[in-house]
Amino acid sequence: MTKTKKPDFRPDEFVVYPAHGVGKILSIEEQEIAGFSLELFVIHFEKDKMTLRVPTHKATEIGMRQLSTPDVVSKALDTLKGKARVKRAMWSRRAQEYEQKINSGDLLSIAEVVRDLHRSDDQREQSYSERQLYEAALERLTREVAAVSGADEAQAQKTVDTALTSRAA
Repeated sequence: MTKTKKPDFRPDEFVVYPAHGVGKILSIEEQEIAGFSLELFVIHFEKDKMTLRVPTHKATEIGMRQLSTPDVVSKALDTLKGKARVKRAMWSRRAQEYEQKINSGDLLSIAEVVRDLHRSDDQREQSYSERQLYEAALERLTREVAAVSGADEAQAQKTVDTALTSRAA
């Protein structure tokens, strides 16, 4: 088993896991799995009431990262203010691309999905699958904005909503 450079994540630190969003590292523990001794990050996702164990040597390989900087968060909020860029492709193809962007864990990509799928009150209604993707992206964005700014999720939601409503029509 080859050891890659161990990332410098510490207990009580918030991290972004691509498939689940923002979680908090509870501890780093040793466990024996299939005869191998593995060092694992124990990450708790409060909102999902889920605990995940990630091998420390695989963390960066799977895309686990530190929280975005306030600078990246402000770029993401600026992205929300932009005009929606909806491709003229089939919905299934676009849905697949949106899903990939959400699961990439990249804050700017998630902001693009929120921007593209956001509907104001005077626009047509969203389909069920559109709504599901929009809500998943919005939740990930809001959680990271809250974690970076140190505010609660309700305050972060207001910040995101303000950015969305101030955008160009």
